[in-house]
Amino acid sequence: MSQPTQHQAANSNNVTTLPGLDETHLVSPEHEQLTQTPSAGIVESERKLVLTLKGKILREFSINDQDLSIGRQHSNDIQLNDLTLSGRHALISSIPDYVFIEDLGSTNGTMVNGNHVKKTALEHGDVIQIGHHQLTYVCAPEPRHEPTMFIKAEQDETQFIYSDEIDQELITGLALGGLRTVAKLTSKEVMELRKTYNTIGFQGKRMALITRGSEGYSITSVTGSRSRRANDVPYINGKELGTEQLLLNEGDVINIAGFKVQFYYLS
Repeated sequence: MSQPTQHQAANSNNVTTLPGLDETHLVSPEHEQLTQTPSAGIVESERKLVLTLKGKILREFSINDQDLSIGRQHSNDIQLNDLTLSGRHALISSIPDYVFIEDLGSTNGTMVNGNHVKKTALEHGDVIQIGHHQLTYVCAPEPRHEPTMFIKAEQDETQFIYSDEIDQELITGLALGGLRTVAKLTSKEVMELRKTYNTIGFQGKRMALITRGSEGYSITSVTGSRSRRANDVPYINGKELGTEQLLLNEGDVINIAGFKVQFYYLS
């Protein structure tokens, strides 16, 4: 459990920034070479939340590998005497690179930068509004490489070839599907899925495979990637994605480590 400390002082169409993290990109299927993008990494020991009320700084809460619960009940890590809060209102969780805020089904909801959220990754300077209180997320960056989210057409990846491999000619003329980003972007960017095989993941870490066939598009989790992190589990519509192929329906939402894209048909 984190211990609070008293504060002492008052692009092109091919590349799209995804919500929740600087320098994270969606890369088009035409990109053969994927390069790491230098960005500001996060030093875990220097991540914190600054609690304020009516502009006055009350306390700071350090963020480590332990979850922080927020609410009106005294059992919470961040306990706030605010009648507009639920007993157990929200939860702060973290993985090595990212910090998340999640609303726990509260009555009045949780907002980040003025928008109601269910769960989202936090960026430096984001302001969480819970009842009458505000929590500002602060992190001290250090230069390093961040993972890059990508969608890439597979060419000669034999590990992705199934016994019922579909010839490219058989999918010509079929409805074309695509992915579009979800959440903060006001103008959603799209990515066409023209190839037979397309992988989704982070730089060097394949997380899921989308296959285009005569029946439409299907998706499966990729578990054999040696560089994949154990907690990078793909989800579809809130449910963990398995290794069996699942037919994609229009509107399905794919979620990998808090980054969401939605499947839809362009034609």
